Amino acid sequence: MSTTETSAPDTAPARALVARLAGLRERVAALVERRSAADPTADDPLRGLYLSEDAVRHLLRTRQITPGDDGSQVTDGFTPDAATPGAGSDAGSPAPDDRLPRLAARTGLTALDAQLLLIALAPDVDRGVEQFYGYLNDDVSRRRATAGLALDLCGVPSHTGGARARLHPSAPLRAFGLLEVEEPERPFLTRALRVPDRIVAHLLGDDTPDADLLGALLPLPGPLPLDLAATDFAQRLSARLRSGPLTVHLREAREGDGLTVLSTALRAAGLAALVCEEPEQLVPQLLREARLGGRAIVVPRLPEHPGPLVRALTGAPDVTVLLTDPRPYDPHWSSASPLVLEAPGRRAGGTDAWRAALGADAEAFDLPATVAPYRLDGDRIRQTAQAARALAEFDGSPVTADHVRRAARRQSVSGLERHARRIRPDVDWTDLVLPDGPLTQLRELALRARHREQVLGDWRLSAGGGRGHGVLGLFAGASGTGKTLSAEVVAADLGLDLYVVQLSSIVDKYVGETEKNLERIFTEADHTDAVLLFDEADAVFGKRSEVKDSHDRYANMESAYLLQRLESFDGIALLTTNLRANIDEAFTRRLDLVVDFPFPDVEQRLALWRHGMKHVPSDDGIELDVLAQNFELAGGTIRSAVVTAAYLAAGRGGPIRTEDLLEGARREYRKAGRLVPGEGNW
Repeated sequence: MSTTETSAPDTAPARALVARLAGLRERVAALVERRSAADPTADDPLRGLYLSEDAVRHLLRTRQITPGDDGSQVTDGFTPDAATPGAGSDAGSPAPDDRLPRLAARTGLTALDAQLLLIALAPDVDRGVEQFYGYLNDDVSRRRATAGLALDLCGVPSHTGGARARLHPSAPLRAFGLLEVEEPERPFLTRALRVPDRIVAHLLGDDTPDADLLGALLPLPGPLPLDLAATDFAQRLSARLRSGPLTVHLREAREGDGLTVLSTALRAAGLAALVCEEPEQLVPQLLREARLGGRAIVVPRLPEHPGPLVRALTGAPDVTVLLTDPRPYDPHWSSASPLVLEAPGRRAGGTDAWRAALGADAEAFDLPATVAPYRLDGDRIRQTAQAARALAEFDGSPVTADHVRRAARRQSVSGLERHARRIRPDVDWTDLVLPDGPLTQLRELALRARHREQVLGDWRLSAGGGRGHGVLGLFAGASGTGKTLSAEVVAADLGLDLYVVQLSSIVDKYVGETEKNLERIFTEADHTDAVLLFDEADAVFGKRSEVKDSHDRYANMESAYLLQRLESFDGIALLTTNLRANIDEAFTRRLDLVVDFPFPDVEQRLALWRHGMKHVPSDDGIELDVLAQNFELAGGTIRSAVVTAAYLAAGRGGPIRTEDLLEGARREYRKAGRLVPGEGNW
């Protein structure tokens, strides 16, 4: 069982356990009869609460250890059986549904251990045994088996070291949490034995997990198709899992990679699992539950200081333990040596998994083009499909590509918002007014983002040397020419969020801190399906200079770090600059595309004015061509002029007029400190 769901207990194991207890009860009754035959206080209702003179004389006469005929020891007049009862049923071979022999085999219990366990749990299943135990303990209030009574019932002398050692804290019964020896202040032989309720429930056929685990267990991700590399990895791991218990540390490059492939391997091996995300305080319960059901333990994320947890889990060689974490395995975590593996990187797209999750809904749109940018694990793909159906139901329409994109964006929970401003794109290609050259390059950039796994991965066109599969672009042009808007359009086309990096969260006056801040950003971006935008990138990606003092040396170190980090980047990053010459040539060599944004000519300015006025009420006959001819404004300033005109019209309570647009254009000229054309002639 890998989830917190419960199932109805199986009644067959309960019948098998009751059959065992019937045989035990006969032995208990025989011991009671043997002791009571010569006990003058046997019929005293207050027996066990006080000692009469007759009881003292009886104890002095019978409570002694004497050798048997064969040299063995006889205690209390009860002679041990010819053969010590084993893990099998008292009546012969164990029943098929009898869980005690299987538990004994999994935990390495001896025949004596199994009998001690059965004797200790008897009062929890058979109420009639309580009275017998009270009599045999010489105390009507003590109705559980004591250490001495349990050894007597097994026919083992209580003074032998080997028998007493079976109840030692390091012995399997106690070390595995199957049996508790209570009342440590009492002499050893009178300490009560108690079997935890979870063990009794398991032997009776109830597989409900321990109560301490119910709120901590996570579901194991359901099966979804994997790519070829991940499928081959899962098959090899499943073969190893079938051969016996082992400990695996699976390093994952992206959260969820390891758990997805482990889910496939476990199912192929026919092995159930307990998935627990924060198991530090639950290790004993987890190990016991794993042993009861023959399950594996899966920890999908290690704590900040994993040493104690790893040592505790790897100290159980009889249990399969599977650990996943983005950090490399540190040998100091544990003296044990787990199998250390690298999880196969999740590739973007993976239409088989998406098609399996979406079902017939995937046929209504271009699925490969829609999901190409996303690197979601199987569980999040399934959640995305559910969210997309819910959005479609709310809209009253079939599932569309837009529903899938909106749902997928919500699955990329990112820490980037600590360092960057998130923009949910609300634009498309029709919002761009650009010449054909830059527009073609922007579409190619989106194309590269969609097909990078195929070209750089499947076709092996990556340069090697640990280089990532990232897409890097530089947008160069004057302020207001559409660089940031273009980045938003590309993100919208890919169905991704845009994160604009705040330079104030990067640059630090202390040596080395800038590099640390950049590393945090790149690491988060590698783990997030998003487009990263470095606006005004000159501040970070500027040219290296000749070293004249320590400041120059440290500035060049930042550039060297960035050059190395861009090589291994796996995400999508865009840089903007007002002057391309300010960017170091070493950076431009590593870029996939450099898009130059020219200042708009008259025709483009007219198109920009028309686009800005598309949703705004205006008078007929507005002379937009005159504005485009006389005011040399970029797209961003044209939009600002339209906004100014719109406020003037709204304040007047009417549509926009030519005079409003002229006033807006003049204000933009004045803000830039430029001479207003035809000032006073309009």
